[in-house]
Amino acid sequence: SCAPPVKRLRCRLQLDLADLQKELEKSQSVFPENPSVWVKDLASYLNYKLQAPRSDPALSQHPHDYPYSLVGRELRGIIRALLGRAAGVLELFFDHCIYTMLQELDKTPGESLHGYRICIQALLLDRPKIATASLGKYLEVLRSHQNRPAKCLTVLWALGQAGFADLHEGLKVWLGVMLPVLGIKTLSPYAVSYLDRLLIGMSAGPGCCWGPLRVPSLQEQLRRLYPRLKVLAFGARPEAALHTYFPSFLSRATPSCPPGMKKELLTSLSQCLSLDPLSFGVWRQLYTKHLSQSSLLLNHLLESWDSSSKTELLRRMRGRGFPWQRLLLVLLVFAAGFLLHDVRTHGSF
Repeated sequence: SCAPPVKRLRCRLQLDLADLQKELEKSQSVFPENPSVWVKDLASYLNYKLQAPRSDPALSQHPHDYPYSLVGRELRGIIRALLGRAAGVLELFFDHCIYTMLQELDKTPGESLHGYRICIQALLLDRPKIATASLGKYLEVLRSHQNRPAKCLTVLWALGQAGFADLHEGLKVWLGVMLPVLGIKTLSPYAVSYLDRLLIGMSAGPGCCWGPLRVPSLQEQLRRLYPRLKVLAFGARPEAALHTYFPSFLSRATPSCPPGMKKELLTSLSQCLSLDPLSFGVWRQLYTKHLSQSSLLLNHLLESWDSSSKTELLRRMRGRGFPWQRLLLVLLVFAAGFLLHDVRTHGSF
C-alpha cells in the first residue's frame, strides 16, 4: 500500500516519463528562445503530479535530501538535463520556485510544494552558489514575513539546501539569513538545528569537509558565536533540556574526532550530567552501543574530578531533592561495566 505520506509520494513519482518529455518538448518548440518558460513548465508539471498533504514547511521529520531522494535516476536525468540547457536563467528560476511556494502558502488548501522543492534541490545540488547570490534580498523577505513562520521556514529550507552540496555556501546561508533570525522564537530552533546538521556533516569524514573552516574570517565568526549559540540552544532552563542533547554529543565524541571538538563535546557531556539528572538515564540506554565514546567520557570525568567537584557533589548529595548518591552509584556501575567488558575482550586490564 502507498498510504503513508512517503510511500504515497514515492508512488506518485512513478511518473509517465514519456508524457513529461512530450510536455517539455512542446514547451521548447513553442518558446525556443525562452528557457525560463521551459523550467517553469517543468516545475509546474512536477508540482501538479506530486500532490500530497501539506507537511511541516521545514520537513524536519525527513532526511535533508527529501523529497529529491525519492526521485528515480531517469527522472533526475531529465530534470538536470533541462536545467543544463537553461543555465542562463537559473537564478531567476530559483527565485520563481521560492516565490511561487510562498504564494501557494496563502491559498486554502493550496497545492503541495514537492515539485518546487525537488527543482530547488536538483538546482542547488550542482549550483549551490545560486542560493547565496541574493541573501540580502531574502533576509528582507524573512523580515517582512516574520509573523508568518510557515513562509519563513519555507525560505530558510530552500536557501539551506545549498549547504548540503557545499559546506562553504551553507555557512554563508547560516551567517547571512539564519543568524539574524535567531531572536525569533519560531525560527531559532530551525536555525540551530541546521547548523548542527552542517557540523555533523563536517565531522563525517576526516579532513574532506573542513576546508571552509580554514578560512580565518569564518573561523573567527563561528568562534565568537559559539557561546551565544549554546545559550540559545539550551534555553532558559538548561537543567530541564540538556538530556535531549546528550545523544548527539555522545555519538560524535569518537576517539577519531579532532582534539578541539572532542574536548568541547566531553565538556558538554559533563555539563549535561552535572546539570540535568535525566542525562544519566539517557546515557544508560546508549551505553552499550557507544562503548568507545563512553570510555572517553568516563576517563574525562575521572581526570576532571578535582577537589572543587567533590565538594560541590557532596553539597548536593547532602541537600534534599534528587538522590545524587544513587547517581554516583550509577556512574561507578558504568565504570565497572566498562572494565568488565575490556577484560572479557582482551583477557586482561
